Amino acid sequence: MQSMIRIRKRSANGIRQSWDNRLFDALANTFLILLTIVTIYPLWFILVASFTDYKLINAGSLLLYPKGFHLMGYQRVFADWRVWSGYMNTLIYTVGGTIFGSMVTILAGYAFSRKDLPGSGILMKLFIFTMYFGGGLIPTYIMIKNLGLLDTRLLMILQSSISVHNIIVVRSFMKTNIPDELLDAATIDGCGNGTFFVSIVMPLSKAIFAVMVLYIAVSHWNSYFNALIYLTDRYKYPLQVFLREILLQTTQNHEIMEDAEMALQVQQMTATIRYSVIVVSTAPILCVYPFIQKYFVKGVMIGSVKG
Repeated sequence: MQSMIRIRKRSANGIRQSWDNRLFDALANTFLILLTIVTIYPLWFILVASFTDYKLINAGSLLLYPKGFHLMGYQRVFADWRVWSGYMNTLIYTVGGTIFGSMVTILAGYAFSRKDLPGSGILMKLFIFTMYFGGGLIPTYIMIKNLGLLDTRLLMILQSSISVHNIIVVRSFMKTNIPDELLDAATIDGCGNGTFFVSIVMPLSKAIFAVMVLYIAVSHWNSYFNALIYLTDRYKYPLQVFLREILLQTTQNHEIMEDAEMALQVQQMTATIRYSVIVVSTAPILCVYPFIQKYFVKGVMIGSVKG
């Protein structure tokens, strides 16, 4: 009996592929490896360049590891009080906006996935209409001013937290993963809508919830246009606005210098500062992504296939 099992294992493992299949696998693996290198190297270059001597960066050297290691770029960035103030404001806007936006998006998506929602078809058409047509910047500014939200942190939390696209994705996910039979069984057991949503829907929707958290958090973290338009108090500016100011200020300083040699040196140092700014602005999001990556692909694929 054992010899038969060994023979089966050996025959199963010893199946030889045809030459065209082996060639295809080799070409596919080679292409994927090259694609991975092309995708990752720009990110690696930015990280390495932020620790590299600015003279080597401007020389156009291929950087695989830091050369002439120094922290000049980070020292210039973190020495500015605006960075710390911007970090605090961005964390407030990102955390508050993500919590608010995620909960509203999940609730709206679940409501639209229910067949017993009155007027769901008309409401969904109205929601979709707003994806293609809007009032414009000036009417939006006037409306926000009349609501008394101008130059407030609450506006930065509420604005851009809810997206119709995200609601549609959640709706499709709910239709696929929360069958009507599950609701019927819960209703027979005496489960109300609130209990059903908290006890059954939310645990089954971890994947799409993680996707929404990432989408909304990245949107808030990278947002700077709304702050430029609606905020006048500099102590409420997010990080992205301050980083933009630091880059512009560094660029303008070397242009007004009379000493040509000093101006050239400052211009070369600007590259290091620029890479340091990119790392400072993207590092927190990159640190968060691995914790929800396992839900990300599942949530996006299931939420976009059916419904």
